[in-house]
Amino acid sequence: MASEDSSRGDNRIRKKLEQLDRASRNRQLLYLAGILVLLTLTAGGLWFVELTVGLLYRNLPGWTEFLSGFVPPDFVDLTQQTKDQEIGGLEAIVQTLLHPQWFVSSVLSAELGEASVLVSSAVLTVIMGFLGTVLGFPLALILGILGSERVVPFPFNFVFRGIMSTIRAVPALIWALIFVPLTGFGPVTGVLAIGTDTIGNLGRLLTDELEEVEDGPIEAVGSTGASSLQTIIFGMLSQVYNGYVAWTLYVFEINTRIAIGLGVIGVGGIGQYIQAKISLGAFGSPSAYPQAAAGILVVVFIVLTVEMTSSRVRSYMRPGEDQGRGILDIIRDLGDMDKWMGSEKPKKD
Repeated sequence: MASEDSSRGDNRIRKKLEQLDRASRNRQLLYLAGILVLLTLTAGGLWFVELTVGLLYRNLPGWTEFLSGFVPPDFVDLTQQTKDQEIGGLEAIVQTLLHPQWFVSSVLSAELGEASVLVSSAVLTVIMGFLGTVLGFPLALILGILGSERVVPFPFNFVFRGIMSTIRAVPALIWALIFVPLTGFGPVTGVLAIGTDTIGNLGRLLTDELEEVEDGPIEAVGSTGASSLQTIIFGMLSQVYNGYVAWTLYVFEINTRIAIGLGVIGVGGIGQYIQAKISLGAFGSPSAYPQAAAGILVVVFIVLTVEMTSSRVRSYMRPGEDQGRGILDIIRDLGDMDKWMGSEKPKKD
């Protein structure tokens, strides 16, 4: 009897192993088929757009010559003073650091839509991204709450989800072109386009956050006799506050990049400066390409600065990160270069 039970047990184990082997082979075949489909689609796409190695090889010398025109960068347009005094190259950066009032005066004297000075163009770009984020925040908050099934029952919540999806489906560049007849080419158009784009993106992120909240705090607030609005604020939003602020800062990073891109169509900012210089270079002005290179380096500086600052602020919002410290301590720590560079020494107990 014992031998029969042992034999049946061995058969079951053998069958189970065979099933696992077949499942493993099927997964491998499925992965292989997926890779083959991906390669086929990629090859078809390359053929459709006529992208070939031969094309790149033939045009590589001309492209290399084009890029060589950007070196070395010329920061003659860094401030109004360096531009007026024709202080070019890296010397413009040195002189601006030695005369910080040049930076301030270039910002204060800037005209809307002007894209001839790097400092003012960069500041305008950041302002457009910031204002677009702030203006889009309230509607994103409202639509995000109404899009949650925990607040508005299915399927009515999909009306608000649909609004956000429609907004997200239209790129910010297209929104800018839609607003041009209303506000003309200028920073206002950029702010409105970024704000509209923020409504769709940030609202959807809030909806997703609300779908993951715990029921306990909601039930606790509701049991006190709180109204529906109070339950939403204190039972739901209180759980996603840190996450939503972190997402807002992340969207601000994206909006800064969008503001740079929108400058290409003439709404102002650093993107318009780069586009204008490259166009001048194409029309035979060799000095324009080094100036465009300076604009590109300023773009890198803007993006990295905004991203690193936003990242540090978000890190302080993580649970336990700022425990036992006041807001002044947190602000002071933003200047701690060890934390920015990721080389902070661990604290001793």
